Amino acid sequence: MSGGLLMQYVVVGLVVLASVLLVFRKLAPKLTNRWLAAASIRCGRPGRSAWVRAFARRLQPKEATGDCSDGCSTCGACGPKRPAAARSGESMPLEFRPRR
Repeated sequence: MSGGLLMQYVVVGLVVLASVLLVFRKLAPKLTNRWLAAASIRCGRPGRSAWVRAFARRLQPKEATGDCSDGCSTCGACGPKRPAAARSGESMPLEFRPRR
């Protein structure tokens, strides 16, 4: 096997692994958050090198605060906001656009 073919297999394998991790994170967010927290605890122990502890801080999952500003989008209530005129009680004019 040539070096170029081996490098191609490694790159394709890394791309497939990254895509599987992203899909798994999207479909099972609580499980992946637990895994990230456990890995962060293991890597962040005292006595580890500074770069491992910095990596552990980056691994920590973000906490959902329960309000619409954290961007968790789990409840679906953070949809597009209505225009300011519609929120203040004013009527919104209709816009007619020609067909293309």
